[in-house]
Amino acid sequence: MIRTRTYTCISRLVASLLLLIAAQSLSAQKIFRMEKDSIPFFRGFAVSFDLIGPAKLALGDYGEYEGALRINLHDQWFPIFEMGLGRANHPKDEVTELAYKTSAPYFRIGMDWNIMKKKHEPYRIYAGWRYAFTSYKCDIIHEGLEDPVWKTKTPFGVEGMSCYQHWLEGVFGIDATIFGPFHLGWNLRYKRRLFHKEGDIGTSWYVPGFGLNDSDNITGNFNVIIDI
Repeated sequence: MIRTRTYTCISRLVASLLLLIAAQSLSAQKIFRMEKDSIPFFRGFAVSFDLIGPAKLALGDYGEYEGALRINLHDQWFPIFEMGLGRANHPKDEVTELAYKTSAPYFRIGMDWNIMKKKHEPYRIYAGWRYAFTSYKCDIIHEGLEDPVWKTKTPFGVEGMSCYQHWLEGVFGIDATIFGPFHLGWNLRYKRRLFHKEGDIGTSWYVPGFGLNDSDNITGNFNVIIDI
């Protein structure tokens, strides 16, 4: 009886694994299978500019200027390169009382897939990924403690502290043709830190391109897109 139950459990486990492998194989085939139609494989380039990053920079303590170059392959696959400049000027943290400042470029490379059933419509729903990197220097300054006698403060901290970070992003987004070559689109990104280097005396408050420093982050973009 025990042997029979063991055999049944093993059989079910093997069957489940085979079904999982088959499902993943079919999913991969759907992703990489080219639709058979008269549309050419190479469909051109598109450039895009994010509007949320500059708005955050204008209204808050940090933000980004970001642009991207995307290749259109048969309206199905979209290799993409993104580059931006992240800036932060945080005058005084409420908890640590530290001021933080940085300005540095960041880079991403990745791929988007059009997951719509009809690939050549004027709007798209896509999913994708990015590998991202930034190397930056930051200033971390404390305004100082008040001298009980002279009532003066002497700031202390570090300037030009070298840091870097690598991370992955999962992307889900939508874009739609407005007229001619102009599109508008938004995307939501889940960012997960891979590895990084902090300074010797403190932790970065903001990482260019990643956002507020943490092990993961969720951000969004609103893009103006122009087909070339």
